[in-house]
Amino acid sequence: MNWSSWAEFFAMGGYGVYVWGSYAVTFACVIGEILLISKRRRTLVKRYGLIHDSVTEDTEKTSDTKEISDGQRDFK
Repeated sequence: MNWSSWAEFFAMGGYGVYVWGSYAVTFACVIGEILLISKRRRTLVKRYGLIHDSVTEDTEKTSDTKEISDGQRDFK
């Protein structure tokens, strides 16, 4: 199609509301999906970061206890 003005281009032969409306809905859905994925990622990083930190602390406590018990064996 050839348009003689920008107004005719945006009117799309009388179907502009449907064409540009569908673009707007699609754009809104894509942006919404990106925001939801970003929020989900932050939540998972926070949750698994806390789990990783607690597992690391438990491992450090266990290894500290093991070192002390090994050291006590040397004194006997």
